[in-house]
Amino acid sequence: MHTQAPHQIAPALPPLALNRRHLLAGSASALAAVGLSTWTQGAAAQAKALPAYASWKDVNSAIVHIATTIETKRGAFGTSVITPAEQLYIRNNLPAPDASIVADRDAWEIAIEGVSKPRKLSLRELKTLGLETVAMVLQCSGNGRGFFPSKPSGTPWTVGAAGCVVWSGVPVRVVAEALGGLESGMRFMTGTGGEKLPDGLDPKSIIVERSVPAAAMADALLAWEMNGAAIPLAHGGPLRLIVPGYTGINNIKYIKQLAFTAQETDAKIMSHGYRISPPGEKGDPNQPSVQEMTVKSWINSPSPDAGLLEKGRVQISGVAFGGLQPVKRVEVSVDGGKNWIDARFVGPDLGKYAWRQFVLETRLLAGQHMLASRATDVQGNVQPQQRLENAAGYNNTSWADHAVAVKVA
Repeated sequence: MHTQAPHQIAPALPPLALNRRHLLAGSASALAAVGLSTWTQGAAAQAKALPAYASWKDVNSAIVHIATTIETKRGAFGTSVITPAEQLYIRNNLPAPDASIVADRDAWEIAIEGVSKPRKLSLRELKTLGLETVAMVLQCSGNGRGFFPSKPSGTPWTVGAAGCVVWSGVPVRVVAEALGGLESGMRFMTGTGGEKLPDGLDPKSIIVERSVPAAAMADALLAWEMNGAAIPLAHGGPLRLIVPGYTGINNIKYIKQLAFTAQETDAKIMSHGYRISPPGEKGDPNQPSVQEMTVKSWINSPSPDAGLLEKGRVQISGVAFGGLQPVKRVEVSVDGGKNWIDARFVGPDLGKYAWRQFVLETRLLAGQHMLASRATDVQGNVQPQQRLENAAGYNNTSWADHAVAVKVA
């Protein structure tokens, strides 16, 4: 149903800036009205200092969970398509390597395996083979986990473990062609990170090594630039595997080996980690692996901490993306999902892997309102209205988990 509720909203109006008097956080009663968790960032987001390797980040835009896990505040996303590097989230499974690896970036080497002519290539050599640029949503697979009522283990992300960034590098398919093409029977593309592994442990138990279908090489890059600058150490520089449409864990930082393989890697992070497990169960190879992203959206403005709004005209804006498919449509509700109204896209369309900014101009009367968005991709897949509960809090795409409670005076 796509109708407007007369007692809550009026016809769309020309854009008008939001009133930003502080403070509002969604009330417990308003959240309960649509079955949302009353989890908030308050206690979890106590100010912490940025770690040294990410000290250049904008501390006012960041929620520092731990040194390897830094979230972007919802209110920092703004209304531009591209997320600035200084605001982009960080999620590292291991501590970043020593900064010496970016002292001479062109000297970094990567081993290419599973091709007719396997060899090591320096970054300097890679730069002679080709160049492409892609705008892509980079998102941790646990983004939204903080809204799960079961409180799964892992970082309690809200919406800030994502960003839309521009990567530049050489297409993986071009590198493979330059080395004689793939060997027969190679069904997977397996990337291995270059982090220093702790002593005394089985490397396979801790190494960051992930496999995706070999077909993903069609749009994959070995990237050395992010948003027009050399990739920072914090984000995988000097060289990172970029796999558009796939969750962040599959975009291997500090990549030191790219192998085309007949089987998935047996590294623990692949065989048991990042698996979609039912609540109460541990990950195992029989469960789906966290790979392709699914259609998703959320509202950035008004944010939960935007402040008390004045009745009248309001502009609701956010972002939407479709994983491997472009997003086609975004709808917004101001009554917790009873009625939906089509929003309009604003800003440039940077391709199917980038997110789209959307906006709905409307009028809100005094009272409490539950704002929500839901996206649909070009294949007709709709962002679910129900929470997709699983053990680790992965692939949470429900519009309700990202709803925003606002109070209008």
